[in-house]
Amino acid sequence: MSEIIKTVSIPNIAWETAADIHFPPNFDENKKYPAVVCAHPIGSCKEQTSGNIYGKAIAEAGFVVVAFDASFQGSSGGKPRFIEDPEFRVSDFRFVVDHIQTLPYVDADRIGVLGICGGGGYAINAAMTDYRFKCCVGITPVNFGRLSREGFACFDPVGALEKMAAQRTAEAQGRERLVINYLPSTVEDANKATSDIDIIEATEYYKTNRGEAPNGCTSGLFSFNSAALAWDAFNHAEVLMNRPLMVVVGEKPGGFGAYRDAHEIHGRAASKEKHIVVLPGVSHYMLYDKPEAVKPALEQLLPFLKKHLGDAK
Repeated sequence: MSEIIKTVSIPNIAWETAADIHFPPNFDENKKYPAVVCAHPIGSCKEQTSGNIYGKAIAEAGFVVVAFDASFQGSSGGKPRFIEDPEFRVSDFRFVVDHIQTLPYVDADRIGVLGICGGGGYAINAAMTDYRFKCCVGITPVNFGRLSREGFACFDPVGALEKMAAQRTAEAQGRERLVINYLPSTVEDANKATSDIDIIEATEYYKTNRGEAPNGCTSGLFSFNSAALAWDAFNHAEVLMNRPLMVVVGEKPGGFGAYRDAHEIHGRAASKEKHIVVLPGVSHYMLYDKPEAVKPALEQLLPFLKKHLGDAK
């Protein structure tokens, strides 16, 4: 095969998951390669940091990498659009593994998982509940359930659930669906609205040429967000999280809470081998694509993946 990246459709529950397979240099389909599944952040897509930054770098290091779009988002199927349901997000990982472990050039016993931001929280939860994953890396991981109960609900989860219930009833009766944007429209608007580093830098990433992509729309269907409020990425981690674990986070905390979440899962995980890497002078969104943050992250996570997944055979 000569492709560097191959786009595939993976059967899901009742729709298809869109995924890009990133191949290592000098790929030989007669060999067996370790594989890594990469998950994008909330409101993102596979063409952004999970694919074009981490997917590309991990593939260049000798792995087959699969970066996929979440159900109801990106190029994946599922309706209505823009649902952010943690149970579906974690289920997606399982369908991706179902597919890639059948590929003749993937070693089914050497598959790892990596996620960024909310995708990092989902990746950790997937590793807790699907032991086909042999190791896990969370890049500035966010527990979307915790964030939904706190910041996204303005610290009033009961009030938020009441509004979501009313909106879903109205939509079921014919009202237009309410799709919210998680971010301000411009960096200028973000600076006017808040001093929070995560919101400002997220807007700079997603709403400018730096990181914007057609499917990276940072949108969510408000009436379907209720599922997230009762979910927790780290539930039962003290028992179920027994995979080798690495979390990488910047030392600059922001409103989305990755610094807090990374330390929590590192402390709670039952993993016999677990590492937390705190990068000085680095913020959440620097770890999406900034070389001064991504390079030291890769210097830690690539040896970790090599240790637990090995090389092509």
